[in-house]
Amino acid sequence: MSEAPVAPPSVSADPAAASGIGLLVRPPKPRAGWRLLPARVGAMCAVELQKLRHDRTELYTRAVQPALWLLIFGQTFTRIRAIPTGGTPYIDFMAPGIIAQSAMFIAIFYGIQIIWERDAGVLNKLLVTPTPRSALVTGKAFAAGVKSLIQALVVVVIAALLGVALTWNPLRLLGVAAAVILGSAFFSCLSMTIAGIVLSRDRLMGIGQAITMPLFFGSNALYPVAVMPGWLQAVSKANPLSYQVDALRGLLLGTPAHLGADFAVLVLAAAAGITAASALLGRLA
Repeated sequence: MSEAPVAPPSVSADPAAASGIGLLVRPPKPRAGWRLLPARVGAMCAVELQKLRHDRTELYTRAVQPALWLLIFGQTFTRIRAIPTGGTPYIDFMAPGIIAQSAMFIAIFYGIQIIWERDAGVLNKLLVTPTPRSALVTGKAFAAGVKSLIQALVVVVIAALLGVALTWNPLRLLGVAAAVILGSAFFSCLSMTIAGIVLSRDRLMGIGQAITMPLFFGSNALYPVAVMPGWLQAVSKANPLSYQVDALRGLLLGTPAHLGADFAVLVLAAAAGITAASALLGRLA
């Protein structure tokens, strides 16, 4: 006689067990589409910030210059009242500009790191991965923004200790963080764009030093736009740093500002910087 047919194995009624078996049989679907780019950007940003854990010296040394600006320049010009600031103490008026300056100084030389990675062979390995170049650049740009945000926090603490009347409204502080990150993202992308053009650390260092102070003095960081000569006012209007300072001043001090226009310019500048740096990244390979 033939044997009785064997009953098929019973299917577990537990959905968790069923899904676990399914994961063993079928690997999870890879992220695709709109979920891929944010994941890669986040990964690149995390890699950049890991470097900060191993060497925090840069943060400490870069805190010296803004402290000197506030302690010496700010307090001195507050006493002599040489620059009209509309009733706002000069050191209060100056503090947001120094925050923007310190963030820019960190970001503007970010292209040197890209060239170093090229020389070490790291960049070539990154470029052959499936990660889009825009994700590489965006991750580095926002990592520069986070570094600048830490620097900005140091300047805010120094300014508060010097008696600057800053706001502590959480929503306004979030706006300050956004302005710092967006501005730093643009300036780091500007540096990476220049790196893709000059292809040399020495040339990039020279150009960075040549444009840093004109960007700073050609903005409203140290004096109101109204006291500038006409040609410098035109430069200030084309300078993204001016919009960053205006946003920081309005958020931290409550002075009149054009926050909508300021953030629109910063977002557009960051997007344009990411596009340009991504297009030139291949020249460094």
